[in-house]
Amino acid sequence: MIVVHVTHEAVDKIGGIGTVIAGLTTAEAYAASATRTILVGPLLSSAAPVNRRLGADAHVRYSSLDAITPPEWREKFLPIEKTYDVGIIYGTRHVADDCTGKTKEVEVIVVDVFHANKARLDLFKGELYKKFAVASQPFESIWEYEEYVRLAEPGYEALKAICNGCDGEEQVLILAHEYMGMPLALKAVLAGAKNTRTVFYAHEVASVRPVVERRPGHDTMFYNAMELARNMGLSCEEVFPEVKISFKHALVKAARYLDHVFAVGDYVVRELEFLDPHFQTMDVDLVYNGVPAERISLADSQASKAKLQQYAETLFHRRPRWVFSHVCRPVLSKALWRDLAVLHHLEPLLAERGQTAVLFLLGTLAGQRRPQDVRQMERVYGWPVAHERGYPDLCQGEEVVGGMLELFNRDHRAIQGVFVNQWGWTAAACGDRMPADMSFADLRRGTDVEFGLSVYEPFGISQFEPLSYGALCVVSNVCGCMGFARRAMDDTCERDNIIEGNFLGAPEGMDLDALLRLTIADRDAVEAVEARRLAGLLFERLTDEPEAMGRRIAAGCKLADRMSWENVVNEYFLPSLASTAKR
Repeated sequence: MIVVHVTHEAVDKIGGIGTVIAGLTTAEAYAASATRTILVGPLLSSAAPVNRRLGADAHVRYSSLDAITPPEWREKFLPIEKTYDVGIIYGTRHVADDCTGKTKEVEVIVVDVFHANKARLDLFKGELYKKFAVASQPFESIWEYEEYVRLAEPGYEALKAICNGCDGEEQVLILAHEYMGMPLALKAVLAGAKNTRTVFYAHEVASVRPVVERRPGHDTMFYNAMELARNMGLSCEEVFPEVKISFKHALVKAARYLDHVFAVGDYVVRELEFLDPHFQTMDVDLVYNGVPAERISLADSQASKAKLQQYAETLFHRRPRWVFSHVCRPVLSKALWRDLAVLHHLEPLLAERGQTAVLFLLGTLAGQRRPQDVRQMERVYGWPVAHERGYPDLCQGEEVVGGMLELFNRDHRAIQGVFVNQWGWTAAACGDRMPADMSFADLRRGTDVEFGLSVYEPFGISQFEPLSYGALCVVSNVCGCMGFARRAMDDTCERDNIIEGNFLGAPEGMDLDALLRLTIADRDAVEAVEARRLAGLLFERLTDEPEAMGRRIAAGCKLADRMSWENVVNEYFLPSLASTAKR
């Protein structure tokens, strides 16, 4: 079985899809079933040197951009390049799972689509419209759309060149990761190779995300409205007509023409069925993501927590009893204001006991800062406790988060928040005030609580990253990982490791029109009640008593083991892949 992953993360792990591919491909069960793994994507930048074309640890076998054209590969790829006016890079690289340290060598095809044969491209776009109702003309100026349509035909032909025409004895399974992979998958459908099957891998529903984020009622509005609308026989387009203006919408709808759909969470399945009634009758399989599962001792956890406490003490001149964290891109969907609302209600409870806490919020929207800039900010105005607007500090939307934490810190004493808008979590990346031997693993192993109260979160791996280390994970019920946890839990002890938030309690008796008009004030009222409830639960379960923490680490490990990538591949991914292959 040849498994093909079509993704924008073919060369480098950029975000969640890269993490998923690493988790899948490094699992032992996957290696036993897939004879070859091929990643296909567009060339994102032509500026990289040849030794970086396919990543840091890669071997380039063919690259017309770099005059690496040995005869055996030139014979296969040159006709494709001439036909479509593109460049092709082919080779191998190692995919690594950062949590387990496992690696897997995979093949990579990258297509330079910065130029293209317009006549042939227009013919393909015409086919997309006639066969699949995907209109290209309104979106040709949007590169995020154009590059994946340009990738489709030469990418598929390059696959054929290395896979015996995609119709040999070995079956080829093409996984289109999100809307980016859809044009190539649709090309495969048009080509009609008998031994090729196509899968839409839904890591989210791209039509739904902006609706949830932009409407003031967020998840409180959307998921209640969706269920009412479904009962009334209404589709997403009928209730939320704004979805039709996005190029992603038509591509995701066209997934009904593929052989199978994998969805990473329970709500993703519901959202797809709401998006188009065809998804209610075709096979849509739940294929959850995996979460890290590492066994450590209580002493290891305490040592990591001590480093975090030391860092907080350096920043605030007092050592906190509790360490909280939230690792995420600081965007609206992560609902960071909900973290602060819970902490607002938790603070007087801690203060009454004379206890203090720190919240480390790690995430950036502006990329990696230079070490010298970080140290300059440290010296001049006390980053990361204090911030200034403008690069190299708060920019590209980080200003909102910085402002929220500044206001929170001004009005609270027992709990203080720190926005570390720099990836790395090491002294080299984050400044001289961080302990010299600090690592990202310490943030995961040493935290007491990880927040993840998102308004839209198709899965959410990071929310459960500290689970096996005994942390309390505070997660909203719309997160896909929460659905997986409910299936995986088998005893009360494991349930104590997770606190489930529910912000879907809209005022009773609301009809669909009233829900669609839900205001910020209405949502705030729901959130205030839930934040107080969550703070009470969190206060009850906070403990650093060794015996209790030992039990919590053991329970977290058991649950994380059942949610590991190895189990996901065995129990969800491979059975669904086998079902696809039989079609």
